[in-house]
This record gives sequence, structure tokens and C-alpha cells, in this order.
Amino acid sequence: MELAGSVALVTGANRGLGTRFVAQLLERGATTVYAAARRPEDVDTRGDDRVRPLALDLLDPASVAAAAQAAPDVTLLVNNAGVSTRQGLLDGDLPEIRREMDTNFYGTLAVTRAFAAGLGTRGGGAVVNVLSALSFFAFPGSSSYSASKAAEWMLTQATRVELAGQGTQVLGLHLGGADTDMMAGYDGPLLDPADVVRAALDGLEAGASEVLVDDWSREVKAGLAEEPAGFYARVAQRFG
Repeated sequence: MELAGSVALVTGANRGLGTRFVAQLLERGATTVYAAARRPEDVDTRGDDRVRPLALDLLDPASVAAAAQAAPDVTLLVNNAGVSTRQGLLDGDLPEIRREMDTNFYGTLAVTRAFAAGLGTRGGGAVVNVLSALSFFAFPGSSSYSASKAAEWMLTQATRVELAGQGTQVLGLHLGGADTDMMAGYDGPLLDPADVVRAALDGLEAGASEVLVDDWSREVKAGLAEEPAGFYARVAQRFG
């Protein structure tokens, strides 16, 4: 997809990777970036009138519908908004687990459904889904997040198939972890969010369907072909 001249909508645009998507899309020549957030007053417009704050709550169908009506010219949808509640599936707080699945899977699906037809009428456009290395494996203390991101990964695969006929590019972005609020308290290596977004947009312009940003994402995806016991033994050894 050619980003110069595009009209983008970025969910979760008030912080983290979302703010970098807004900034770099402007740098690459987007004519409009709808910066969507539950609290649009928190969006940094960077003093650029191409940035249009937009109210959007993934868990509120009326909000999703209103956002689609307010942004009828979108050619690029970036599904960046998400939540991590750090719950175990067996002993975690079930309402929190549901909130995670409702946000990461059903919320992403709701926004994609709201904008899909419009992308088709404008030549196809593209969808970017921000996923995770945890789409490919489960980790103690965050297994609920893994489950929600695995579901979102398959959502990405399935919508790619369903939207192929209208020429819509669907890209899944996987990373181990970036230096954002979501990763606060994690003491391992973290990616620069700007580098993550740059890799995503480079892949988008190159026509990619998937971007594995770091070695960890590539390693764990390759591990899907292994016998599970051996793969998880290596994971446990790595994380000590």
C-alpha cells in the first residue's frame, strides 16, 4: 500500500505504539490521520491539522458505528488498541479475562467490520492488526493475554482471506515487547516503539501480510512446528 495520500485511522492513538503510528503516518504523507481513543481529549495532535481526534470505545457498538460514520474516507485501518490484564486462565479473574478477549478479539473484529466495506469502495486499502509474540505461545502470568492474541491472530488470518476479493491488504504485526505503558515493570529487553512502527509501515508499503519485528517473534513462530513439550522447555529455560 502507498502511504502517501492515505487516510488512516489508528485506534489507541493517545499513547504507546498508537502515538508513533500517528507521527510516522504523517511523515510518510498521510493526508488525514483519525487518532481514535476512548478519551480523544488525550490525543496529542502535534499541532498538525491533519490529525483528527476521534472518540472510539471498542467495547461500545454505538461508539464504533459513530466512528465509522465520522471517518467515511478511511483507506488504512490500524487496529492498535488493546489491553493486558495479566490473568491466568484457571485461577485469574474471569471478568478481567472476558474484558481482555472483548477488547483484543471482539473489539478488533467490531472495528474491522465497521470499516471493511468502505475500504473496498475506495480501492481496497489496508488493515494493520497489532499482535504479539504471545500470539504463538502461552506464558505463565499472561496466559489470558496469549489466548486473546492467538484469537486475534486467527482473526487476522481469516479477515485476510475474506477481504482478499476486494483487494484489501491485511497485515499482522508481531513483537516481543516494546517500551510502552503496557510493559511497565518488565525488566527484560524492550524494543523502541518507533522502530516497531517503522517496521510495520515498511512492511505495509512492501505489500507484506505479516511482520515479525524481532528475533523472539521469529523464534516462537518457528516453534509452532515443534513438538510442544520441547518448545516449552526451551521457553522456560530462556525465561528462567
